Amino acid sequence: MALRGDERYVALNRRARHDYFIEETLEAGMMLTGTEVKVLRMGLASIAEAYAVDRDSAIYLVNANFPEYAAARVNHEPRRQRMLLLHRREINKVLGAIKREGITVVPLGIFFNERGRAKIELGLAKGKRKADKREAEKQRDWQRDKARIMRANRD
Repeated sequence: MALRGDERYVALNRRARHDYFIEETLEAGMMLTGTEVKVLRMGLASIAEAYAVDRDSAIYLVNANFPEYAAARVNHEPRRQRMLLLHRREINKVLGAIKREGITVVPLGIFFNERGRAKIELGLAKGKRKADKREAEKQRDWQRDKARIMRANRD
């Protein structure tokens, strides 16, 4: 689990920043059942293949996997669509971005805020081409090599 300030991520989408240019991020709540929250607190959820879509002027999280909670008598469906809770202004912004060409809404991470509410960080993203991914990898390698050279010169 990664830390972001005082917020603790319980699920991360590590491939999102590799596969997409993240243009903007926003935070949303989620409508969850009790067993889904328990699975989240255990850190078992996966959002690697998830994305957000609009349906009936609302935003839904699709393809997120929240496995069944073993101790429950009545369980939830692991891959059901979950409604995301956003203000109308934010929904309109996301819907406008989706209608533009090439914009996808991808989940970046799920965390619990200071009040104990499950939140999801969404990114408005454009897909990277293979050449873009190679360029990003070159930049990352160069930064790593540069830091290594600076450390060697300092010693």
